[in-house]
Amino acid sequence: MSNMDPAPGYQTHHQPPGPERSVRRQPTSRRTALTVCTIADVAAGLLGLWILLFLLDANRANVFVEFVQGTADLLAWWSQDIFTMDTEGLRVILNYGLPAVMYLLIGHGIAARLNRA
Repeated sequence: MSNMDPAPGYQTHHQPPGPERSVRRQPTSRRTALTVCTIADVAAGLLGLWILLFLLDANRANVFVEFVQGTADLLAWWSQDIFTMDTEGLRVILNYGLPAVMYLLIGHGIAARLNRA
């Protein structure tokens, strides 16, 4: 056993990183991109669900409706009262729809960038 090469898949300190390293990084970046997309989709979905529940005049005393409204308020804290309309439905659509669109655009943009890396 005079062969001093490391086991396959391991790199010694004096070897420069080769193409194998970037190949190993691809599954990680794709998983990260998928996670970012999923988080953005869930956030936008909850905001869209709150808009729908509001427009359909859902029972606000219901536990599920309270959960969706509370989560939507947390996700849209930065956009509250950007639009102040007299029509309550239009105000909710714009104030909760804007963050939903922003989360989708930013989340999917980051995921696309991660997939290219």
